[in-house]
Amino acid sequence: MILFPAIDLKDGVCVRLVRGEMETATVFNRDPAAQASEFALCGFRWLHVVDLDGAFAGASVNGEAVRSIRRAVDLRIELGGGIRERAAIDAWLDLGIDRVVLGTVALRNPELVRRAAADHPGRIVVGIDGKNGKVAVEGWAEVSEIGIVELAHRFAHAGVAAIVATDISRDGAMMGIDAEAVAGFAREVGIPVVASGGVSSLADIVALKAYEQDGIAGAIIGRALYDGSIDPKAAIAIADGGEPC
Repeated sequence: MILFPAIDLKDGVCVRLVRGEMETATVFNRDPAAQASEFALCGFRWLHVVDLDGAFAGASVNGEAVRSIRRAVDLRIELGGGIRERAAIDAWLDLGIDRVVLGTVALRNPELVRRAAADHPGRIVVGIDGKNGKVAVEGWAEVSEIGIVELAHRFAHAGVAAIVATDISRDGAMMGIDAEAVAGFAREVGIPVVASGGVSSLADIVALKAYEQDGIAGAIIGRALYDGSIDPKAAIAIADGGEPC
């Protein structure tokens, strides 16, 4: 199981939000590249980077910060937030971003996602952000009438690498993860799922790891790393199948 430390970018700095509300932003590091380097030193192998401003704007806003992260570390990077055009997908992949996460466009233009997945095998991820079982888009500012499972099924045979499934009600709130619900979603959709929203303790990672065979391929960790609630090395040990250090 892969652990993805999260770097959420707002106004060029690293922040964490509570349930996606921009007014709740807490700044944790003003140097995104330095933060990425810290995560690399901890032993993580991937980063999950989100351009929060871009998610609302519908296009890249924190591009320079993303490029600084890419230059700073050799970690694999998945990037989301405002990537809604084929040209943007191709540009980020050409720059050296390993995977792009497509959220709003997965609802608005699923054919674009399918074509990109076919052309870039293993490099396209669908982001499905759920609120009361429905898909939220446009930086979570709008909740659709489409269910999260229904949207996932639209990409069942598209060749996407994974689905990042975010529980908005838990995101940034340090409430813990509902591992059983994530596993149920993974079984239903038949695509590797990366759990996001609420991971706040080593117990959450243990719980997710227990469902790895059900399709939980990873977990995104945000605030719990920044405030010290989760020890990185212990978390990585659990995810890799060992005992916490």
